[in-house]
This record gives sequence, C-alpha cells and structure tokens, in this order.
Amino acid sequence: MTATRPTQHWLETEQRYDSGVFNKHDRVIVRGENALVWDSEGREYIDCTTGSGVASVGHCNPEVVRAIQQQAATLLTVSQLLPNDRRAEFLEVLTGLLPAALHRVFLCNSGTEAMEAAKKFAVTATGRSRFISMKRGFSGRSLGALAFTWEPKYREPFQNVIDGKNVEFVTYGDVAALEAAMDDSIAAIIMEPVQGEGGVRPADAAFVRAARELSQRHGALLILDEIQTGFGRTGKMFGMEHFGVVPDGITLAKAMAGGVPVGAFVTTPEVADKMPAGGHGGTFGGNPLAMAAGVAAMRFMQREKLAEQAAEKGEYFMRRLREIASPKIREVRGLGLMIGVELKEKSAPYIKALEEHEGVLALQATPLVVRFLPPLTISHAQIDRVVEAFARVLR
Repeated sequence: MTATRPTQHWLETEQRYDSGVFNKHDRVIVRGENALVWDSEGREYIDCTTGSGVASVGHCNPEVVRAIQQQAATLLTVSQLLPNDRRAEFLEVLTGLLPAALHRVFLCNSGTEAMEAAKKFAVTATGRSRFISMKRGFSGRSLGALAFTWEPKYREPFQNVIDGKNVEFVTYGDVAALEAAMDDSIAAIIMEPVQGEGGVRPADAAFVRAARELSQRHGALLILDEIQTGFGRTGKMFGMEHFGVVPDGITLAKAMAGGVPVGAFVTTPEVADKMPAGGHGGTFGGNPLAMAAGVAAMRFMQREKLAEQAAEKGEYFMRRLREIASPKIREVRGLGLMIGVELKEKSAPYIKALEEHEGVLALQATPLVVRFLPPLTISHAQIDRVVEAFARVLR
C-alpha cells in the first residue's frame, strides 16, 4: 500500500530516478476530485494548473472514469490498421464538434506528436519546406516541433540539429510583418489562438483573418495550434470560433480525453489525401482506452455546456482579479478560463506562496505572468477563494 509510506520516501524516490528535466515541487499529489487535489499529507489544493490544461472536465470525472473502467476490461490496444468501434465513435464525436471541412483525423498521443504530424502533412500537401511561426509561440519540445517554438531556452541547446533555418518567426499580431515574410515558398503559417506559454496573449482577430487570407493567396496552409485552447477552454469549443476563421488544420490534445493521453491533427481531405499511405504512423495512437475516455469527456463537455461555463466563469474570474488593488499587477488578460496576470516583478515567488501558504496551484507563463487554468467545472466559490488567496500573497 503506497499510502502507508512517508511523503519523504516518495519525494526522494522520484528525485533519485527522474531524468531531471522537470523542476520538481516538494509535495506529492495523490488524489483528485473535480477542482481539488490532495497531497500525501492530506492537504487540499484548488488546482488551477489541471496538468497544464488537461483536466478541463475535472479530476476523476465520474463519466470518464466509468468509460475507462469498462474499456479496460474489454480491449486496451489494437493497431490503427484494424478498425475499432470505440475509435470510430471517437472520430464521429470529435468531427461533429468541428467545421464540416475539418474531418480527416490523424490520431496520436500528445500535442507535440500532433504538431509533428501537422508539419509532415503540410510538406506533402504543398511540396514546400518553409514555415512561418510566431514570436513567443510554443509548439512543443520534440526536435521537429521545437523548430516552431520561439523561446530561446528551449531551442538553443539543440540549435545545431533542429531545422530552424526553414522557419521564420514574426511578431504575433503584426500584419505587416506577416505579409513581408509570406511568399510562395511557405508550406504553412502556424499559430495559437491564444499564446499560452508566451504569456496568455489572445490573438487579434484582424491578424488571424490576415493569416487566413495570405495563406490562401500563396497556396500555403493555415494551421492553428488548439492544443491548449481547444475543448471549451477559451469560452468557445475551439479558439478559432472567436475569429470566424476555418483553418486547413488544427492540432489537438490536452483536454480531449479528460486526463488520458491523446492527440490529433485534424485537416481537410485535400490535405490528407496528399499524404502517402505509410507516410506517418504511431503504435499507441487511437488506442481504445483513450478513445473511450475521449468520447466520455467530449460528451460531458457538450451536455454540461462547458464552453459556455468557461465564458461566464472566465469573465467573473478576470473581473475579480481586476478588483485586486495591488500596484504589483500590470495587466489581467485572457479568454474564458485561460487567464494570465502579468506582474511588474517575477511571478515565481507568488506562485510558490500560493502553493505553500494558500493551497492554490498555479502556473508560470513567462517570468512575469501567473497563469490560471482551472477545470471548467470550478465553482464560483472556489474562484473567490483563489482570488482572495492571490490578493493575500501579493500583499
């Protein structure tokens, strides 16, 4: 029974065997329910990290848990070479949430894998190898996806092996810079509807529409990274809905299966049909366990109108944050329940104080920004507790 061992044992064990690439906290999280998690000492936290935006339907959502339990006793894995009932159901539910043009799906296990797929599909669809990505954008850390990620601390150690020479970065929101970078050698423009790691910065509608027009004019693709913004997080089912734009492809992951790893690149038949059979693949993508969890999570999102809840709760959350009378706050911004508070000083000490003294878990997004990504099922009373806790640590 793991629960009988002391916290220090688990901390020391994980630190001893872990690769070392993560900055570990000094507490062990052992249980979760909706917007709350508990550590091995029994202390409760309001979780405004949700595994970086994964647990949008709440931790251990009963419908997702039930679907996993039933599927685990039925069939855990089967190759995508062999059709599967749960996979077919998942694809039907997913594409039913999207614009009609987006109905060809490559299934994988994570957002980074989805971006790797997007890159390959863009190359085969256009016959080109150059891309435009965004300054402050984040697309993943694998060598292929890293080429689209702006942050130097992620890129520089691998600069000699990533194909960064084929990617031009433009300022997010600068239409003139995008026009200057665009020509007939570009395979795709890649951008997030809201930059998450880049400081929770929503896109400007005119910029997104310009990207759509320019990509079409030059025969390139527009690929929207909806890995964090998808599935209700921004107050719409997908971030693109805020801008009235339908791209040629979207990358999806995080919240899609309620906590079970899953990713997808969704595109049009015109793009999908250019990829040769066997041109891409993966062992675990589309496995029945993830598919069953995804069906349950997406149906819960629809029935409970979580996108609408995120819009209303996000507006409430940001209004309450803006009421905090602190000279340390520069700006509160976001869409739905994807919220960033930019401070005038480093955010890390305040995030640590929230965790240690107030029982609130939050994320950093750039050195100055505190990021809140709670479950979309969080209550207004819990939002009030988070805001009050944040006000105290700022004091």
